[in-house]
Amino acid sequence: MIRIGVNALYLIPGGVGGTEIYLRNLLRALADIDSENQYIVFTNRETGLDLTPNRPNFARAPQPLRASFRPGRILWEQFALPFAARQHRLNVLFNPGFTAPLLCACPMVTVFHDLQHKRHPEYFRWFDLPFWNFWVWASARRSRGAIAVSQATADDLQRYYGRPAQVIHHGVEREFKAIAHGRDPKDYLLCVSTTHPHKNLQRLLRVHAKMKNAPRLILTGVRGFAADEVERLAGENVEITGWVTREKVLELYRGALGFIYPSTFEGFGMPVLEAMAAGVPVACSDIPPLREIAGSTVHFFDPNDDREIRDALLLLASGQIPTDAAQHRAAQFTWETTARATLDYLSKCSYTRTIPTQDPGLR
Repeated sequence: MIRIGVNALYLIPGGVGGTEIYLRNLLRALADIDSENQYIVFTNRETGLDLTPNRPNFARAPQPLRASFRPGRILWEQFALPFAARQHRLNVLFNPGFTAPLLCACPMVTVFHDLQHKRHPEYFRWFDLPFWNFWVWASARRSRGAIAVSQATADDLQRYYGRPAQVIHHGVEREFKAIAHGRDPKDYLLCVSTTHPHKNLQRLLRVHAKMKNAPRLILTGVRGFAADEVERLAGENVEITGWVTREKVLELYRGALGFIYPSTFEGFGMPVLEAMAAGVPVACSDIPPLREIAGSTVHFFDPNDDREIRDALLLLASGQIPTDAAQHRAAQFTWETTARATLDYLSKCSYTRTIPTQDPGLR
């Protein structure tokens, strides 16, 4: 039995996008597969009680800070969390949100969802970029184990930080697979995405606005740095919902005629996997992480080519993209598989196991 700390101090419900979905589903899956090891989940004032599974081996350790005040969260993570980890006699501290305390006495495993700040620094505000550059680099260096959510992200960790990582893909909730056989397609295309610049929604909306009889388009997701421009470009035939509940997301997938994802950069691309699992025809950017997820089972397009985006919209509206192969591929991605691989890696990196010599990243 080992004691695993979970650093959820970064979590702002409805405010951090895919990393929230990742953590919630991972914790539920860990609770389903593991009744032996002890989990201590370090939460903030915004987190809410529903993050920590209601199981005997899961305990909530609330911390008196708000993640929305980033300087305070960073200071608490760096100076108070290591003390709390020692108090709880952790064998390993799991950091699922990019950053880790640099002076923690126990071994740490940190999840890196992408390295966008290195690949596309132009998408970051000038005062945010130094934070990302220092803390992600330092966390990569100080963590005994590193998890990358895709091979593309693992390659970036090696390229920029000389850091090997264990690739553990996301899963997809069973609820998405369940609606595949009960879908009721309506008259709209769906895009589930934060409104950050790299999501390429501005180009999508410009192309959409120029089309005659353009299909109705629904955009849903966290309001990001490009939100003002995206909202300005949205025409009468475009609906922007903002962040919605998972129940509403399922409803939108159930009724979508097709799913489009024009992002120019991803660490994984969870919405593409969700659409595949739900049996929704998918057209998405031809970039490495999405190829890694979908193989050859969806329609790919160049996200920088207006004509290819227009053709993708028309193809989705016509209902000519098959879904069987994509559903079959999506079935290979489960949160149980993610949880088992994560637990195995946490165990290898903890105090109680000998660190394999063939993985130079574990030190």
